[in-house]
Amino acid sequence: MHEFSIVSSLMSLIEDYARRHNAKKVTKVVVGIGVLSGVEPDLLKIAFDTFKEKTICEEAELVLEIEEVTLKCRDCGVQSQPEGRFSRKCPHCGSLNTEIISGQDLRLKSLELELED
Repeated sequence: MHEFSIVSSLMSLIEDYARRHNAKKVTKVVVGIGVLSGVEPDLLKIAFDTFKEKTICEEAELVLEIEEVTLKCRDCGVQSQPEGRFSRKCPHCGSLNTEIISGQDLRLKSLELELED
């Protein structure tokens, strides 16, 4: 389950950020998960709940925002979100000359911190 290694890296990033801002605790963590990222949201939540014990994130709420795939056609320039079964075909002009511009990443979007007085 690679979600444990992902959360381990995520916790290091969060703790470093909290330390740099003199936070006494993290109250909320928002993570964007692309549908093509290969990350299982339920397993990520379990891993986060396991790793957060006895850390600055112990009381943190994890919010997972699922991000759909967005394609950009290199021929006609239209951006679109494929509906139904995933296809790289542009729904506007039918071209296969497209690029995925979102929906395959996992990223830390925001943190809510409780700062030292």
